[in-house]
Amino acid sequence: MIAPSRPYPFGIPDAATKKPRIAVIAGDGIGVEVTEQALRALPALGVDAELTHFPWSANHYLATGETLPKGALEQLRDGFDAILFGAMGDPRIPEQIVARDVLLGLRFGLDLYINLRPVELFDERLCPIKGKGPQHIDFVVLRENTEGPYVQMGGTFKRGTPDEVAISEDLNTRKGVERIVRAAFALAGLPRAGSASAISGPPSKPRVCMIDKANALPHAHGLWQRVFKEVAAEPAHKDIAASHLYVDVAAMEFVRAPERFDVVVTSNLFGDILTDLGAAICGGLGVAASGNIHPGRVSLFEPVHGSAPDIAGRGIANPLAAFLTLALLLEHVGRSEAAGRLRAAVQAVVRRGETTVDIGGTLSTAACGDAVLAALSRYSNSSTLS
Repeated sequence: MIAPSRPYPFGIPDAATKKPRIAVIAGDGIGVEVTEQALRALPALGVDAELTHFPWSANHYLATGETLPKGALEQLRDGFDAILFGAMGDPRIPEQIVARDVLLGLRFGLDLYINLRPVELFDERLCPIKGKGPQHIDFVVLRENTEGPYVQMGGTFKRGTPDEVAISEDLNTRKGVERIVRAAFALAGLPRAGSASAISGPPSKPRVCMIDKANALPHAHGLWQRVFKEVAAEPAHKDIAASHLYVDVAAMEFVRAPERFDVVVTSNLFGDILTDLGAAICGGLGVAASGNIHPGRVSLFEPVHGSAPDIAGRGIANPLAAFLTLALLLEHVGRSEAAGRLRAAVQAVVRRGETTVDIGGTLSTAACGDAVLAALSRYSNSSTLS
């Protein structure tokens, strides 16, 4: 039986009717290793994709002085359906200018305003919270991805002196807030097979929880509160339960009662922090996938563990987040059945303990990839992945 999957309403229209065009940016460190493993799943799934590899990375920068070349945004926007991204970051590069120019450059330049992070527990052994299992932890966070402090508005005055002043602006626009809030309600409003509360019973009412800190940031997050209330009150959303939490309470509730969440929507900075907490209650960054999405357009999909230079090249990096990231990408390009099979294969290897050391297994990166492919080969439409 395929593991149930939450449908996403953000993909390329009619993508299932054409060969997907995928740009591959493996990047730095373990990004190269896990991307290599994830790509092995495409032929195993019978997905015929047109792949184009781009060299943008720390090594490329050190050899050429180039980060994101001129015309790259237009090339990706007009020539591809999705981008599979590995990781960026290298200690040899000052101020991480490659990661800033490439990853943030693509997020902002392609207007990828939805950062989508599933928070899904595959096996209770991975959860550090006592008494919580897969039935308790199954939600998704939508993080606004193009505003907030990440626009890097601000500066320093009298830098390096005792009188130094540093200012960073938190930019929030009505357009930016409204479109991510509407995306959250669109996601929550989709029918979801098998959706049920943590206490056995009928499927629960879809829920959207908006997280902010309006009591401390009344201008920036007062806008979030007003927009959220307006969108929640629309007749189209009458069957969706809308709620609000301050971010400090939300962090506590992620740990105390994760079953209360279904769809979470929040700002760029808070989403960055809370989604790593979400990963921690599911087994860590090694199983955390993400999508940087503009609905209907080319979008970028990346595991969120970073380049991990301390373990790069040692063959011990966990590739499961990369496989799950590829599953999100496949949803985006209209290959939902293949995405479901891949997610189920990852779930199967986790439950069998065929994993890397970080989540309790003994396998190398490549051997864990082999286990995922073996799980895929055991699958048929009438059988259960095991």
